[in-house]
Amino acid sequence: MIAMDTRPRHIAHLDLDCFFVSVERITNPALRGKPVVVGGSPKGRGVVASASYEARAFGVHSAMPTGRALRLCPQLVVVHGHHERYSDYSDRITDRLRTLVPVVERASIDEMYLDLTGCETLYHNDLPGFIRGLQKIVLTEFDLPCTIALASNKTLAKIATGTVKPAGICVVPHGTERAFLAPLPIDVIPGVGPKTEEMLKRRGFTVIADLQRAGQARLLGLLGKHGSWLHEVATGGGSETVDETWVRKSISREETFAEDISDVPKLERILFSLVEDVCSSTRRKRWKAKTISLKLRYASFKTITRAETIAPTNDDRVVFGTVKELLRRNYTGQEAVRLLGVHLSQFVDDTELELPLYPSDAKRDQILDTIERLRDKFGSDVIHLGNA
Repeated sequence: MIAMDTRPRHIAHLDLDCFFVSVERITNPALRGKPVVVGGSPKGRGVVASASYEARAFGVHSAMPTGRALRLCPQLVVVHGHHERYSDYSDRITDRLRTLVPVVERASIDEMYLDLTGCETLYHNDLPGFIRGLQKIVLTEFDLPCTIALASNKTLAKIATGTVKPAGICVVPHGTERAFLAPLPIDVIPGVGPKTEEMLKRRGFTVIADLQRAGQARLLGLLGKHGSWLHEVATGGGSETVDETWVRKSISREETFAEDISDVPKLERILFSLVEDVCSSTRRKRWKAKTISLKLRYASFKTITRAETIAPTNDDRVVFGTVKELLRRNYTGQEAVRLLGVHLSQFVDDTELELPLYPSDAKRDQILDTIERLRDKFGSDVIHLGNA
């Protein structure tokens, strides 16, 4: 019989503040203190992926069209993203945290959960002091600001970080969960989107204290199982499981066009540039993908996704041949295209694969490795593969 672990949980949530923008400021310090977004071209249909707090003061936020962001903040600086760079920083920070904390779960590229349960003596019975030290390590070793909150579960810790951003520290002591949550607006609860928020506000729920007073039965009647979960969170509950296994499930790139395109050769040229990007990212991780997907969005916003499973590869030529065939089989030409995307998934590690059967395969792998080394040294535009 396995004994249950009944120790009080101590779980921290670490959130890298304005992560993409913060990384861009490392390589370009002139961006510090300015309203900055990382996102797509303002001339087309690009959207904001990350916004600095200086930009947010003007009402700019992620997922907003870049053109609208510029209208709100004419002095806004728009930076094209470098996703491989962000991934590298995320990997290195996670690895560093794992030298200091027994269990680290990477929830996303810029969020980590840390399970400190049972580590009080290890950290000199000062967990708040320890997380302040972690924050300093991330800033001094990586030049990145972060916010950290410590609570009794993951959900509460995530909510708490949102109350002290940016570069804040928050500790919610055991037994104070309900009181901490009570004055907060209901939309801080993960999963309370605009529609749920609107419905709850129509019924008089504006702050979490209103959810606490309502009781589980009423919320269950209003929202079904989701209402039961809302009551659990509102009263201080949440997930206590920190899983250190984190595997990126896919790598994808997509482009929304400034003007809709119906010319197939032009679509194929754009498609190749997307393939080049995802394959380069995959090779850097020494992965090969088995499933290749094409995303196609028409001017009417109708969206289709088609996939093909092939032998594991990270070769631009093979991936492009696959998505080009998917495009030709599925694009009717009756309507112009608004967006194209390429998605790689079902990864295997290079080291898990058998040696190439033919010398030409090994030579091709060597060529691709050489290309990545050149790009690392001289930049991503130093060399391109042909699409023939």
